[in-house]
Amino acid sequence: MHDDEVETDEILVRRLLAAQFPQWADLPIERFPSPGTVNAVYRLGDNLSVRLPLAEWGVGDVEKEHLWLPRLAPLLPLAIPEVLGAGVPGEGFPWPWSVCRWLPGANPEAGDEPLAKDLAAFVAAFRQVDLPDGPRAYRAGPLSRLDKATRHAIGELDGLIDTAAATAIWEAAARTPEWPGPPVWTHSDLMPGNLLVENGRLTGVIDFATAGVGDPACDLIPAWNLLTPDARDVFRAGLDVDDDTWARGRGWALSMAAGQLDYYRHTNHAMASNARHTIQAVIMECA
Repeated sequence: MHDDEVETDEILVRRLLAAQFPQWADLPIERFPSPGTVNAVYRLGDNLSVRLPLAEWGVGDVEKEHLWLPRLAPLLPLAIPEVLGAGVPGEGFPWPWSVCRWLPGANPEAGDEPLAKDLAAFVAAFRQVDLPDGPRAYRAGPLSRLDKATRHAIGELDGLIDTAAATAIWEAAARTPEWPGPPVWTHSDLMPGNLLVENGRLTGVIDFATAGVGDPACDLIPAWNLLTPDARDVFRAGLDVDDDTWARGRGWALSMAAGQLDYYRHTNHAMASNARHTIQAVIMECA
């Protein structure tokens, strides 16, 4: 997916475990077919996972999770990753890595009203987290800083999407006033691939690499990348979102999806498919 991506395999994972966590070195190892783009994930036995960054620019994300996940876990209403082993470079692998507890569940394919309520409850709880000195969220705003990149991505998608409609929606979102309140904790990457469900209910949230403090609008992204129109209304009502924040959230969703579709359309089918769905949902809402 990336020009600077490193190769990983089960043999490398077993070498790393043998050198640093020998208590787990004999467990079965299998590459997990994750739609993620920053880390390789391996299932380790029944109850563990190994997560290795694929590129150097993902190293800071590993270190951030090692620091903040233990602090966030007791404050959130759902299961989040628990780091059981903080790996260090070695055995030919140049960066920090993680052994985490495996969280059960599957990624949702479509979001109905119960899932919308669960998502709203999680986002609301995250906004109430009171941990000082939090890092800046990856998607922290303002939207204007994304204008050049978003317009470029939309332009590259001519023939794949309605670029005129997408541009008009983006321009309206970029003109929306910035968040006037204090920064709040956000996950900042609530993609379907980072959500876990069982029997249609949200049970866990993973991948906190982009988490931090910023504009709460960035955690509205699942309204378009996952939820049905009716469920979208339930999600919005559960968070009591004002018009400006909703417009910024829609702008985040559009910008993120346009960039993903442009970058991953030939290398990550799942990511590109969800990006197209998101763009279409945004356009239909504004039609």
